[in-house]
Amino acid sequence: MSERDFIVSADGHILEPTDLFLTRLPKHLRDRAVWEEDFEIEPVYEGAATVFRMLHTPGYDGWTVSRYRQTSGRTPEGDPEMILEDLDSDGIDAQVMYPNLSLFGLYSDNHELSIAHARVYNDYVVERFSPYFHRLAPAAPIPLTDVADAVEEIERVAEAGFRGILLPATAPRRYHTAEFDPVWAAASAAGLRVFIHTATGGVKVDEPEATTLKTVLGVVDEVNTPMTPKLASRRMTTQCIYGAFEPQQIIIDLIAGGIPERFPDLHFLLIEFNAMWLPALMGAMDKAWSTGIGQDRDWWLGMYDRSLPPDQQKTMARLFTINENWPYPLLPSEYVKRQFHVSFQDDPVAVASRHITGVPTLVWGSDYPHAEGTFRGTQALIAQQFEGVPADERAAMLGGTLGGLLGMTRETVRS
Repeated sequence: MSERDFIVSADGHILEPTDLFLTRLPKHLRDRAVWEEDFEIEPVYEGAATVFRMLHTPGYDGWTVSRYRQTSGRTPEGDPEMILEDLDSDGIDAQVMYPNLSLFGLYSDNHELSIAHARVYNDYVVERFSPYFHRLAPAAPIPLTDVADAVEEIERVAEAGFRGILLPATAPRRYHTAEFDPVWAAASAAGLRVFIHTATGGVKVDEPEATTLKTVLGVVDEVNTPMTPKLASRRMTTQCIYGAFEPQQIIIDLIAGGIPERFPDLHFLLIEFNAMWLPALMGAMDKAWSTGIGQDRDWWLGMYDRSLPPDQQKTMARLFTINENWPYPLLPSEYVKRQFHVSFQDDPVAVASRHITGVPTLVWGSDYPHAEGTFRGTQALIAQQFEGVPADERAAMLGGTLGGLLGMTRETVRS
């Protein structure tokens, strides 16, 4: 790693103790706590995983993953010293950290259950990770099912030294609502960054399977089914259209709701969505509010009611005049460039499109220690993905932008 590569990963996960919530939640909630169990099986074929971890929580009961294997064969298990050893071996200076499997229990439609999980998790992070906050920047999960409680928890975690909060991708109400203004005000006043991670939120405790679990089971079915044109089409539709819908909806709702206009000091970071869709979104948002060359702003269209006078035709309109009704002083793309950042991992299209989106909108993340992440291959990926990229732009995407937002520098992380 060259001296100029100061790397701050936007995406890492803490593997919580398997019984964290069983032992710390209020006793009357423990029967609905997130908990995990490890089990082993005899290998049924060559290369089969033998050590598994099963998740038990409303909406995700039975979610099972094989062990995350690090370079020595061990699993990091949320140990900060072990995490830093892994980051050092992978050439990463600092990292933002999110919950792991407890993500699925933090944002349900049961507020008491969600906020109790969040408080337990945030307390655990302070106890175990605060001595390492100079290199590890955990984001504090904040359920939005009760705005007053959300504000209280934001103020509490800010005092505890967190640099950012973690909000759900699927919120209980759309992000354009003004009901969340106290949340934005509290985060802005505390100088906290707003992180939104993929596959979070939308859990209904009375439904046996949450949406993300259904999606995973669909992928399992794809893997275990012979490839057909229909299956190939379904996979690309899911990956290319549905997967990009959620982050675009979040950005649109925040900008349309005027949140970046009212809270210009807030920065929103969308995590693990990749970013190849971002230039198209920025162009399309601006196009929605501009009249193109050759378009007649006096063109009328609708249904004409001959029984009404000409000045009472409520079903007729000059359609292009809506393009002139954008209510904010900046274009949508300008708000994106000023206050939004999207993390990418292995995404050469995002890198190639940086002059459309603006370099500061792009921040790199490894997704440590997940199997779909770059751990053990980070430096090879960076060398390939950033080949030919000017040093200053590479430095910004790899760590300069995110480090600046978090107050991290090469000097502070080495202290």
